[in-house]
Amino acid sequence: MIINLPPYSSPLTAALVLWAGLNYIGDAMAQPAEIQVIDEASGRGIPLVELTTVNHLRFVTDNAGRIAFNEPGLMGNPVFFHIKSHGYEFPKDGFGYRGKAVTPKPGEPVTLKLRRLNIAERLYRITGLGLYRDSMMLGHDTQLEQPLGSGLVAGQDSTFAIPYGGKIFWFWGDTSKMAYPLGHFKMGGATSLLPERGGLDPDTGINLNYFVDDKGFSRPMCQLGFESGLIWADGFTTVKDGQGKERLVCHYVHLKSLGEILGHGLAIYNDDREEFERLVDLNLKEIWRWPTQSHPIHHEIDGLEYLLLGDIYPTIRVPATLEHCKNLDSYEAWTCLKSDSTKEKPLVDRDADGILRWSWRMNGLPVDSKMETTLIETDLIKTEEARGQLVDSKTGKPVKLHRGSVNWNPHRQHWVMIFGELGGSTSNLGEIWYAEAESPTGPWKQATKIITHDQYSFYNPVHHAFLDQDGGRLIYFEGTYVNTFSGNKDATPRYNYNQIMYRLDLDDPRLKLPPK
Repeated sequence: MIINLPPYSSPLTAALVLWAGLNYIGDAMAQPAEIQVIDEASGRGIPLVELTTVNHLRFVTDNAGRIAFNEPGLMGNPVFFHIKSHGYEFPKDGFGYRGKAVTPKPGEPVTLKLRRLNIAERLYRITGLGLYRDSMMLGHDTQLEQPLGSGLVAGQDSTFAIPYGGKIFWFWGDTSKMAYPLGHFKMGGATSLLPERGGLDPDTGINLNYFVDDKGFSRPMCQLGFESGLIWADGFTTVKDGQGKERLVCHYVHLKSLGEILGHGLAIYNDDREEFERLVDLNLKEIWRWPTQSHPIHHEIDGLEYLLLGDIYPTIRVPATLEHCKNLDSYEAWTCLKSDSTKEKPLVDRDADGILRWSWRMNGLPVDSKMETTLIETDLIKTEEARGQLVDSKTGKPVKLHRGSVNWNPHRQHWVMIFGELGGSTSNLGEIWYAEAESPTGPWKQATKIITHDQYSFYNPVHHAFLDQDGGRLIYFEGTYVNTFSGNKDATPRYNYNQIMYRLDLDDPRLKLPPK
């Protein structure tokens, strides 16, 4: 901007004119330019897209796919952005660069289109701060009550969610904050309204109402009377007590450190105090009866309602009452091992014809996918006899399971499993798969990859069946997006160590599903 002063102007006049000019420049700089990245097929804004300039300035789209760009010296000039996003692709130019030059100007929005490679569609980040930061800076409205994040939460690990008392209760593991590198390690919690009771459409987002302390930060939900140590809770579910009242319970592990377990047991939610209390301590030698990261499902078998437990698909069951959950003698294992088996010396059970016998047994070790692999490698069972040895539906290569969840799906009339892979081709824990079976215990045979991440983790995925739409055709699931275990030291700003929601259309032909 060139400022022409009249001849013989006074110093005061010159100062006023200069002040006005600087204000003009400041006002222009205060108005960011809008860049939005959308899915070329749906037109929906894509979160978690990275735009990087030639001089390595990096910008990451918010939940609506927007970036509020306001870099002094670059406004109004062509700027080339390298564009990348997990599971999405921008076309290459003649030199092989995936990107485009745009001229950022206030009031002149720029739209960039990406092609989705993932079968599942990334919808939004659920936890953390700055969910719609850029959209808010650009003056856009959102349907989220707290579009910049709630509970003062910077990051949260591994989600559990369960409808209870007419609401959805959400729980997370270790919870970080902005005020200090260490947050709390005794389970954060929040509630939201069910969609049919006034909550947001899961297509749009989740309005989280956190349980907070006097400073507004997410407070521990599972202190359980322990003065020290960490609490990791899982298996959040509902059961009936002796009076027939629905109660919210969970399994917990008390740790001195990440490698030393002090004890475990069950906890029950106190509705008046709005926190969990210890219900019963359990024998540490029997900790296998509550598989880590379990998302219990209710299932009726021979007229009796059970809880089915497993870190992916069920390998433990117990009658769905409070009293039975407290009694370890009520638990049964899904197994093909004889009752006198040990982990060190497994003894497979076969009938007179040599047929492997699978069943629920009171006295037996559960046999999950990992145990099956051991039995196969030691020639105790054959691969075709296993229940959880999955292969890629496209290549036939084995897929090594790592945590997930199973639910009945009315649209497919099958049990469906969403799970992660250990040691995937693009990342150690960054690939998510879909599979189906006629029984919750399998056999699970083929799986289709639905999400991939480039050297980034997305672990402990969970399918929220209570959010399913169109009779189960559309399913919603989330997982923890974090660079831990991936070998990538470059954490994505705002997104790292937080939960991201995806949607999967079960009618997508790329799933290669078996006939109903």
